[in-house]
Formats: sequence, structure tokens, C-alpha cells
Amino acid sequence: MARSERLLLLLQILRRHRYPVSGHVLAHETGVSLRTIYRDITALQSQGADIRGEPGIGYVLKPGFTLPPLMFTETELEALLLGLRWVSRRADSGLSHAAAEVESKIRAVLEHRRVEQFDSTALFAGPGLSDDDDGNTARTLRDAIRHEQKVIIDYKDVSQTLTQRLIRPVSIGYFDGFRILAAWCELRSDFRHFRLARISHCTTSTEFFTGQGGWLLSQWKIRNRERGINEQPSPHSP
Repeated sequence: MARSERLLLLLQILRRHRYPVSGHVLAHETGVSLRTIYRDITALQSQGADIRGEPGIGYVLKPGFTLPPLMFTETELEALLLGLRWVSRRADSGLSHAAAEVESKIRAVLEHRRVEQFDSTALFAGPGLSDDDDGNTARTLRDAIRHEQKVIIDYKDVSQTLTQRLIRPVSIGYFDGFRILAAWCELRSDFRHFRLARISHCTTSTEFFTGQGGWLLSQWKIRNRERGINEQPSPHSP
């Protein structure tokens, strides 16, 4: 196991425990000597990890430490790169650009041997078809979800009937060939799914639903489980 991978494992072990963990337990779980554990603890502390404790008492990691991006295992790096490439090829233009920027930032801070692996990975994401190519609607909705802001949409259903809705956007699903918004519809007083391609106009309202976003998302998930939808609405949403 490479040292960077061992440090990652050590952090993960410490995160699992709310109370001090002895050096002997850490040595056993990572498969190294107690002396190596002490050196690794010191190394992590020098990188900014707020690890409290001392030999004979145990160690605990205080919340707030973010793992440097260069400390990914090979498999984790492949998963990350594949995910970024999927977003770059299949998501809306805003997320696609962001994914490319993230990939560049990660590449810039990787160890040399990881850069070579990063550039030569054999995992690729194929292009996807989308019915919402400009990405403006998705971008507006993502911002509204983030800021818990109500949105006004002009929506044409499957029967071509046009209605205006005031909604509280909850989640956006990215599927092959289509994107679907889950939202609380104030016209229907219930959760509804909207195909982004059928939204002819989308603008943020001056009204907010501050503090309700997380609760609405959890209620939507519960409703889906009850209906056996498993968070994957039909592409034939009205």
C-alpha cells in the first residue's frame, strides 16, 4: 500500500470514531507498526488535520479537515474521472464546463505518477442525447434549488396544454435523452415531475422557501419509495 493510500485509510478510520482510538488499534487496522502510525499522525497534522491526542491515550480527528485531492487511490481516481467525463458529455452546458474545470484542477495537484494514470485511463463516457441542449433552464433551476428560491415556469404537458406554474424546485434528474425536474407545485399542492424540454419559459420568483429545501427533498424521496419509483421518474412525465 502506497503511503498516500495509507494516510487516506488512517483518516477514514479516525473519521469513523467519535472518541480517541489507540495507536495499537490504528496500527492493526492499517497493517503497519505502531512507530509508523506515530509518523503518519505527525504527517497528517503537518498537512492541517486537527488530530488530538498522544501515545498511550489515543487519537481523535476533529471535524473540518478536507482531504487533499492528491490523496486518491487508483480506483477512486478512476471513479472520479469517469464521473467527471460523464457530466462533461451528458449534463447541461454549465455543469459540463464545471466538470472540465474540476478535472483540470485535480490534474494540477496530483503526484506525477497519478498524472500519468489520470491521462491514460481506459475509462470513457460516451455522448448522450438531450432534449434540453442550451442548458439555460437547468442552470436557472439548479441555482434556485441551491438558494431555495421559487420559480415560475410556463409548461406544456403531453397534451400540449400550456400552463403557468409557481414551483419549489427540489431535484433534477439527468437521464439519457431527457432531464426531469422534481418540484412542489403550488397549483396542484403536491409534488410533480416536469420534463425540462417542455418548459418554454423559466424565471426565478421574488419568493423564497428558506429552510424547507432539505425537508421537501426528504419528503419527495419518501413519496417515491411509497410509490415504488425509486427516485427515477418516467420519461413520459405529464
